[in-house]
Amino acid sequence: MGADEKANNAAKDVGGKIKEGVGKATGNDSKVAEGKADQSSAKIKKAGENIKDAIKN
Repeated sequence: MGADEKANNAAKDVGGKIKEGVGKATGNDSKVAEGKADQSSAKIKKAGENIKDAIKN
């Protein structure tokens, strides 16, 4: 996995956690869902990159 891809995935994961926290604090269920979706997306991308790396090695 390239460093830029790792950084993007980490940023999306952190951003999702922030959105989720803001949503919980404000009672905004939509923001909570968006945050969880962003986190899931980042984890799926990370898993895909890990698979690519494993195949290359």
